[in-house]
Amino acid sequence: MSAVPDQRAAVTEPAGVGHPADEDLRALFGQSIAVFALLTGPTHVLETGNPAFFATLGEGRTRTGVPIGELLPELAGQGFLDLLDQVYRTGEPYTGRDARVVLGTGPQAHEMYFDFTYEPRRDHTGTVIGIRVIGVETTQVKHAQRLVTKHRALLEQIARQAPLAEVLDGMARSIESLSPHGVLVSILLADPDARHLHHGAAPSLPDFYNQAIDGIATGEGIGSCGTAAHRREPVVTNDITTDAAWADFRDLADAAGLAACWSMPILARDGHLLGTFALYHRTPRTPEDIDLALARLFADTAALAIERHHIEQAKQAAEASAKSALEELAKTVRAERQLRAEAEQRAEAAAELTARMRAAAAIQANRPHPEHCQLGGAPGCTEPAEIKIADSWGDSAWGCTTHVEEAILTVRNVFIANEELGGLAAYLHR
Repeated sequence: MSAVPDQRAAVTEPAGVGHPADEDLRALFGQSIAVFALLTGPTHVLETGNPAFFATLGEGRTRTGVPIGELLPELAGQGFLDLLDQVYRTGEPYTGRDARVVLGTGPQAHEMYFDFTYEPRRDHTGTVIGIRVIGVETTQVKHAQRLVTKHRALLEQIARQAPLAEVLDGMARSIESLSPHGVLVSILLADPDARHLHHGAAPSLPDFYNQAIDGIATGEGIGSCGTAAHRREPVVTNDITTDAAWADFRDLADAAGLAACWSMPILARDGHLLGTFALYHRTPRTPEDIDLALARLFADTAALAIERHHIEQAKQAAEASAKSALEELAKTVRAERQLRAEAEQRAEAAAELTARMRAAAAIQANRPHPEHCQLGGAPGCTEPAEIKIADSWGDSAWGCTTHVEEAILTVRNVFIANEELGGLAAYLHR
């Protein structure tokens, strides 16, 4: 139940002789926080009401002797006047639970919730002559229930690792739907160095405004958010037009239709800056305790979501790094295996070549051949000639084992000459 403002208006006396039961109820509800009113006749003329009833209606609406529909024209279309007609016509009471009613019009309109009862009033003959209205405001209970539901949904989103943008946008929309004062929510995210703030979520602020403040610096006197981020403490601007911190952003705020801003830093568990959480209003306004409590709650929830996001990013980066390292290791292992295979092939080829050269040297040992190697080039080679080689053009020469091996490995179409295999034709067609 909501507290009633400190107003002590006396219960208005009825125009005519009161019913004893009504007199008892007047005494019972005189200073109660429950609303109580007596309506008379088929047009439901307000006969009397307790202070809580008139406080609920708002300033300037404490008149009696007028139909309730005239006193509260905004009730038309909300079903309450129809229910009064029904109770007056049938004589059957009606009880409503958590009934939503919008009181006031325009910028002053606000929703409230009530548990209420319409009871028929009867004269001594049993004829219905009016209606008793008894109600208990449940607005705060209703808002608390909605808050718990939405907050639980946000925590479930965070637990299942929903994208950060989705969580923050849902959070902003939830708060805007919960607030009875038309609040606009903005969440900014801090750079790792905490020197700048970037757009996180602001579903109801104009795009041009979000773009203009995306990347603003943190520092003293840089709007409410930049200052809150710098101080690491809440900054409340009740009126943007008179706050020095808004000097450079006043025209921008005016273009966006913003008049007040309350900013709360979003801090990690170790105290470093994660971002800011701001509540904007279209009219100058001072926060109530419930406003600041709501902001702190969701700032803490935003911190949880952002930290979880950072942890997930770090985990993904570590996994990507580990995967890259494993891929590089796999490449290295494959390259090492290839090199080893190539080395083994070269060793086998070298062994085969050595064997062939030995065989050729043995076969050619008794053939006529020069004394020294002919493959030493201009400097010449004094090693004994042991093996004859030839190329596909028909040229041939004798050489030592070292120069013969070098020629076979580096010069194309050079082969060990073997006359027993048919001379040059054997090499051209093999």
